[in-house]
This record gives sequence, structure tokens and C-alpha cells, in this order.
Amino acid sequence: IVVKVALSSVSARGALENLRAEMPHWDFNRVRADARRRWEEDLSRISIDADGDRLVNFYTSMYHAFLSPVVWSDLSGEYRGLDREVHEADGGANYTIFSLWDTYRALHPLLTIVQPGRTNDMVRSMLAHADQSVHGILPVWSHHGEENWCMIGYHAVPAIADAWLKGIRGYDAEEALSAMIASATYAPYDGIGDCERYGYVPEDRSPNSASKTLEYAYDDWTIYRMAEALGRSEEAEIFLERAQSWRNLFDPTTGFIRARHTDGSWLTPFDPLATSGQGYIEGNAWNYSLYVPHDPAGLIELMGGRERFVARLDSLFTMETPEESYAHTEDITRAGIIGTYVHGNEPGHHIPYLYVYAGAPRKTQERVHEIAGTMYRNAADGLCGNDDCGQMSAWYVFSTLGFYPVCPGSGEYVFGSPGAREAAIRLGNGKTFAIRAEDFGGKNIYIQSITLNGAPHRKCFIRHADIMRGGELVFEMGPSPAEAWPDTKETLPYSMSGGGR
Repeated sequence: IVVKVALSSVSARGALENLRAEMPHWDFNRVRADARRRWEEDLSRISIDADGDRLVNFYTSMYHAFLSPVVWSDLSGEYRGLDREVHEADGGANYTIFSLWDTYRALHPLLTIVQPGRTNDMVRSMLAHADQSVHGILPVWSHHGEENWCMIGYHAVPAIADAWLKGIRGYDAEEALSAMIASATYAPYDGIGDCERYGYVPEDRSPNSASKTLEYAYDDWTIYRMAEALGRSEEAEIFLERAQSWRNLFDPTTGFIRARHTDGSWLTPFDPLATSGQGYIEGNAWNYSLYVPHDPAGLIELMGGRERFVARLDSLFTMETPEESYAHTEDITRAGIIGTYVHGNEPGHHIPYLYVYAGAPRKTQERVHEIAGTMYRNAADGLCGNDDCGQMSAWYVFSTLGFYPVCPGSGEYVFGSPGAREAAIRLGNGKTFAIRAEDFGGKNIYIQSITLNGAPHRKCFIRHADIMRGGELVFEMGPSPAEAWPDTKETLPYSMSGGGR
């Protein structure tokens, strides 16, 4: 028995037109061969030279990363919008399934490198969502043309800002900024009005308030970046100030970022290991207190300086975590935990790279290899947590290449340690960016030196623009940490309070 199925959000007519255009025949083997060819084309956007499980894990991660978002419009361009009316996609396809609380971190930055055209369509889809929304705001978690309001933050904002600041601009920038500001100032949503009033989200007014304050602060920083780039100085100043709201929740007595009430008092009793009832969503104080991706330098200073910050990160990765501390929190299981660092859920994915900001890059290099080697396995249960529409896998793709977008919107990727001998990225602009790890393998996980296009690269990061120009990045690897590493304001990655390149 052979059956053909076609879908449309618009009509039966639309589904039939899709079917006739995409599969006018009944040749099953042809369909299978065409699917294989198309996946081979997508997976070949990055080629790597690696062995065994690492090779399988990498391309499994690439496959996962390209599963979402998905095309929602018919071949005609028609789709059913958030307002239940039929619309026509603006210049390309309309997309849905935006798991933005997860994917703004690494999946969308990955797509800006290998699929900038698709990224343009995604941004246009987010802007169409805002236009159709009765609230006039961008998607929080878009699913099959609906808004399901899953998780927190307004993370379409960093996805759009990151794309625009990287030169992906097939849409109206002023319209985009207006939608971003509308999303960040919609007072009835999830404590935003209270955050504007108090400088933080109060826990007695909105649950998970510490997580919300932290994520709003980062999102606001990306609005500042885009407003500044567009010459909108007044808006830029407003959101630059809002981007510092995370400081209002830092408790110098405990050294953690904590939830507090409208009267300024801290939420008590306080258990920094607990993942429920403490003002955090799907995380605890140990992990969420490290979520200030736009200002690691400021965080390091508040936490007592580099030496104490490195010791804190070491404790995170080595301390014991009792199971009762996360027993009542979905998406956190023992399989995804190292110490009390939770890789099986997204809020901490940048944490292994924070050692770099504190002058201890060798520890980033060690942790990245540990995580890649234990949290991703070539098995049916090989992922340490929910892939969340490609974010878990995008972390692996970036980390295998040797760098990671700690702070989307900065235009930078922080160096970790490569996980393959060679890689070649077929860039969306038709150029190729090659990566080579000399003497890679075995215990040679430490970067000794870096060259970019034959010249010494004395920075702890690489810019998006450097990658998109094409060329070659070479890591010289060795079995022990390098004796010297770039460690000045100019050579360290971006921090809002650390110079703000």
C-alpha cells in the first residue's frame, strides 16, 4: 500500500496544490532518494575530519539543528496567521516552531553562518507574528501559527538583533526595532511592568522572578545594541540602563543572584541548590547566578574578582548535587548534570566558556571536552536532555568547531577547544571558512596558539565578520596549557562594563 499525504494550514486546496507540485508521482524510491540528496546538501554545509562516535555525534547534531523552525506556508506563499486570517509570506517562506527560550542561544547564531537566507525568512516571520498579534509583540514560543507562551523572556529580540547586527537585513530595521521595543514594554506580560517600576521582577508579583529579571536584562541589552546601531540614541540609553537590572538582584551576603519582593526583602528560606520555589525556572542559584552573558566582567567583579570566580566555577562542576534538589523540576535529570552544572537544560550552556573571561581558558578547554565526551553519545539515548528544537545540538556543533556564541548580539564567538582535526564551513554567502587543529588528538586538547589567514590571532574570540569573509583558522594544539594567553581588555571577549567594543 502506498499513501501520499500533504498538509496546509490554509485549505484542502492548498494541500492538494502542495502535493501536486512536490510529489506528482508514486515513486517511493525516488522520494527517498530525493530526501537523502536534500539532507546530504544541508549536512554538507559543514564538513569535518573526525573519527568514530565524534563524527556520528556531529552529524546527528547537525541533523537535529536543521529540523526546526519549519516552513508553515504553502508553496503559493499563503499561510494561516496568528490572527487566523490567511496571509502571504513576505518574499519567502513563513516559519513556525520558534522555541526561542532555547534557540536564541546557539541555534539561531549557527543559522546566521550557514543559512542566512533562511534566517531572513525567520526574522520576517517573527515580524509578521508581531503584526498579527493583538498585543503587538514578537513570538515567545510560536507553534503552528499559534502562540503557546511557553517559558519566559522575549527572546525573539536577541535573535533579530543578532541577525541584523551581522548584516542579515532583508526586512525593515525600524519596524524590527519597534517590534522589539513593543515586546520589551508590554507591561501586562510576565512581570515586565513591575520590572520597569522596581528595577527587577518581584517574586511576590510574578513567579520565577530572578530568572525573568536576568533574561530581560540580556534581551534589553540587545535592544540597546540595535538602537545604538540605528542611531536611536534615546532608546539606546533607556535599554542600556535596563540591561543592568540584573545587578539589583545580586546579594553580596550570599554571593548569589536571588529573588526579592516588592519591599526589597529577599525570598527566604534560600537554598542555592534547589530548582523549585527559589525564583528560578528550570535551574538553581548556582547556574542562574552565572547568567549575565552581556557582562561577564561585571559579574566577575561583583563576585569578588577572577580568582574567586574561577574557584566558583570549579565548585559548580565538582560539587555533589542531591537528587531531591531537582526532583520536582522537569527537564533536569542526573544524566545531564556534571557536579551541579546542568548541561541537560539550556540556561547554563555558556558557563563552560566563562573561564575565558576570568583568565583561565585552559579550564574552558578541559570542560568543553568533558561535556562533549560525556553528554553526547552515539546511542538511542545519547542526548543528556531535551534537544529543545536544536539548541542542545547547536552547542555541540559550535563546540566541535572550537568556538561558541556566549553573547549573541556581540558579533563574537569565544574560543573553547576544537573537537576535530579539520572542518570546513560552506558559508551562506558562497565562501568557505576552513578550520584546522594541528597535532589534534589524544591528550592534545589545549590551544597553544592561533593563526587567522596566516597571521597570529592574539584574541580569545573570533568575530562573525572574520568568519564570513572566508579563509582559514588554525589552532596549534598541545598536551598541556599554553604558557601565555591573550589577557587584555582588547583581547578578551565583549563585556558591557569591560570596554564594550
